[in-house]
Amino acid sequence: MPERSYGKNSKRAAPGREHSFRGDAVRAKKHLGQHFLKDLSIAERIAGLLSGHNGYQTVLEIGPGMGVLTQYLLATDLPFTTHVIEIDTESIAYLTAHFPMLRGRILDGDFLRMDLSTLFPEEPIAIIGNFPYNISSQILFKVLDHRQQVQEVVCMLQQEVAQRIASPPGNKDYGILSVLLQAYYDIKYEFTVDASVFSPPPKVQSGVISLRRNEVVALPCNEKKFVQVVKQGFNNRRKTLRNALKPLNLPESMLSHSLLDKRAEQLGVADFIELTNLIFNYDDGL
Repeated sequence: MPERSYGKNSKRAAPGREHSFRGDAVRAKKHLGQHFLKDLSIAERIAGLLSGHNGYQTVLEIGPGMGVLTQYLLATDLPFTTHVIEIDTESIAYLTAHFPMLRGRILDGDFLRMDLSTLFPEEPIAIIGNFPYNISSQILFKVLDHRQQVQEVVCMLQQEVAQRIASPPGNKDYGILSVLLQAYYDIKYEFTVDASVFSPPPKVQSGVISLRRNEVVALPCNEKKFVQVVKQGFNNRRKTLRNALKPLNLPESMLSHSLLDKRAEQLGVADFIELTNLIFNYDDGL
């Protein structure tokens, strides 16, 4: 399916009931990577990508800013409760003043430092947001850490990162985060967003992706070793795996294996699982 780009040619008027964007209400802060979305039609489309996958009843929005996306989460027909987490005190004050329905559900702090299992104990959740470019990969690694809890993610990222995460094997964009996330989530690149619809506009395009938890409870290998193999393979992605994985002390019995003739970007999740078991003799419980 061809990519659809939203922004430059979007002419859809926002309904009068919507919370309009006020570019001067909260000052965008460079050190927080803030670029406020000002096209309401795009915000509505992003919110509409939440599906309620696996029946979660809690949604956590990361970095709501002035609530351009939040308003659509609060208005959805899906049976979930919206919480937001924001590190910017100016944005928190704005949200508190303009969204009284969020009372008690505005979390003040850094998402990367918060424990989701403590915030929402034994509760499946979804995560959504326009992620700051400078920490988007860290956010997704944290999602991986809480993969049994996070059932769905809808996020806007730098387009290059979004394409990498959704990329299939064999593509030059395919990398570590692609493999690790695709092991546990079904991922789709949804659409491209033009830089002109942000204030201030970033220097790059953005991309929206959706992640929905698959049925894998645990990989049929040592999962920590799996991560080690994936990272080692891609750290030397121009080399064949026979050379890239040398630091793992490959057993003599597998040195002629055909997978080692390939580069990391050519292997899917199942291939990396097979490599992990071959290297670390998983079947013997090691």
